Amino acid sequence: MPMTFSAAINRAPMRPFQVTVALFGLLLLVVDGIDLQSLPLVTPPILQEWGIDRADFGPALAASLFGMGFGSILGGMLGDRIGRLRTLFLACLIFGASTIAAAFTDGVWQMSAVRALGGLGFGAAYPNALALVSDWVPERWRANVVSLVSIGIPVGISVSAAVMPYLLPVYGWRGAFIAFGSVSILLGIVAIALLREPPPFLLAKRKYEAARKSAAKVIDPTIELLPETVGTSPSGAAVGIFHPSNRRLNIGMVISFSAATTLVYGLLNWTTVLLTSAGFTLEQAQQAGFWQGILSIVGGLSAGLTTRTFGSRAVTIVGAALIFANLAALGWMVEGLGAAPSDAELTAIILLEGLAVGLVSTMITVFYVVMAHGYPSSCRSGGIGFVITSGRLFSIAMVYYGGTLLNLGGGGFLWYFGVLAAISLLVLAAAFVVDRQVEPARR
Repeated sequence: MPMTFSAAINRAPMRPFQVTVALFGLLLLVVDGIDLQSLPLVTPPILQEWGIDRADFGPALAASLFGMGFGSILGGMLGDRIGRLRTLFLACLIFGASTIAAAFTDGVWQMSAVRALGGLGFGAAYPNALALVSDWVPERWRANVVSLVSIGIPVGISVSAAVMPYLLPVYGWRGAFIAFGSVSILLGIVAIALLREPPPFLLAKRKYEAARKSAAKVIDPTIELLPETVGTSPSGAAVGIFHPSNRRLNIGMVISFSAATTLVYGLLNWTTVLLTSAGFTLEQAQQAGFWQGILSIVGGLSAGLTTRTFGSRAVTIVGAALIFANLAALGWMVEGLGAAPSDAELTAIILLEGLAVGLVSTMITVFYVVMAHGYPSSCRSGGIGFVITSGRLFSIAMVYYGGTLLNLGGGGFLWYFGVLAAISLLVLAAAFVVDRQVEPARR
């Protein structure tokens, strides 16, 4: 019986191979998150070793985001052209090798150059991992699986924060970088050996025999596969990222996703420096990084269920309100710290820092679900990559000038938290601009 691959998997149960694809998508983003967050976690000892001011280190922290800006859109487009899996493998090689190379740097601009190159791999990994998994799983599971895979980077952040205190005393930050980068390369090699490109991509490239063999891993091999019809224009041509039908999705996602990523990177990259400047020890500040990752995981796991249950529009409105309230409370508590803060105050601030990133990460995961739902397979990788790239513009500015914002307040941090709170209001745009919302399950 002839049918499209999407129709076939929607009629079939989840197979072990599909679970394997989702698992590797998650693991590849975990090592992406470990490598990405490794530098912010060791910024204080690097500042001490190199004898530089925190504001001078901004270019090194922002460099990976600069590279990710190009890597996301180029990697997304490359994934639509040569394959999601191949591009994901290349991404692992690039960011793994750059993390190893960072261990041999001795200055800000050397570190900046290496991290910018690694950013190409960091950026290319996300859209291709999400597109690969989205193409392989049935629609009824897509929101949950995409949200699961999306927590890969938060998991990596938690892993990095958890193991770094043990690695630093023994191997130093250079040894930790070499270990992290080596694991990334190894995992990429294993993934390309075990996984396969999704049949819709292979059919679009007229690789019919390869599509048949790939599809046989999850559906009846006697089914005659038809090319996907969703994502084609009336003339039969594949719909691209900037097709008029994608206009409102593009605009809404660019605004809200940019705001969310600006918040999360502004928090992740400067939390350690912020808290140590406010009187916390390095170990206490790294605890905040650990909770940022843990609560991001919780938020990411819940994003798929809440989005399916209540719909993406309602979740976006509530999430934006909670983010604003959290940042206001966090800024108020940090500003009110005395010379000898109590253990309760320190614990509350650490948890609020974690909750801030957790809430924002939840919204980012919701937006990934909306993009996986809204963009057709013909431009899914490129569409997600385009939105991620757009999000890097303000993120780079926040990371680059984060140290300057901290310095503007003198002994306080009102400028830093005030800017973050203002940006959080832009998260609401997705609720009112995007026309391809995930509807509540009851509908």
